[in-house]
Amino acid sequence: MERDYEKPTVKLAEENGNAFAIIGQVSRALTMAGASRGTVQQYMDEAMSGDYDHLRQVTLRYVDAE
Repeated sequence: MERDYEKPTVKLAEENGNAFAIIGQVSRALTMAGASRGTVQQYMDEAMSGDYDHLRQVTLRYVDAE
């Protein structure tokens, strides 16, 4: 995956399994890092296309987690 932004670091441990909070936090971080709307939408579509474990795997492709 070629990025149009610098991969941000996000604190995911604080979200305690809340998928919607993770998606919102990562989407904001991607936007702040300069990702295009298309990239943010692609993240959201991929993240919501499976279970929670899938969400975590997709998220780690887009951001680094603390």
